[in-house]
Amino acid sequence: KEQYYSEQHSSLINKAYQTLLNPLSRGLYLLELSGVEPAQETDCDADSVFLMEIMEINEKLAEAKNEDNLEEIETLIKVKQEELTKEVTAAFERDDLQEAKKLLAKMKYFANLEDKLKAKKIPS
Repeated sequence: KEQYYSEQHSSLINKAYQTLLNPLSRGLYLLELSGVEPAQETDCDADSVFLMEIMEINEKLAEAKNEDNLEEIETLIKVKQEELTKEVTAAFERDDLQEAKKLLAKMKYFANLEDKLKAKKIPS
């Protein structure tokens, strides 16, 4: 009976661990707990300066010719993700859920860039 119970809850524990491990998924989960809908891709709240920055990084990624270019882009993405993580943490600490929502939407863009970078580093 205990083994059955453990098997049933093992996947739930793993899912919970993975959710809490990643700052983006953790933040989205905290929004959900607070009853705030996360920003959708169709929401147009992102400022033009931010969107230009994302476009520039996308262009750099598309034009990257060697490992050094990819490492430079990877460092840039990591720095931006760390900055956004700190800002989201501060927003949650002051209970500013709307600001956290906006920052998490920005984090989604950088997570997408990170996925593109990984795909480019490891061609299939």
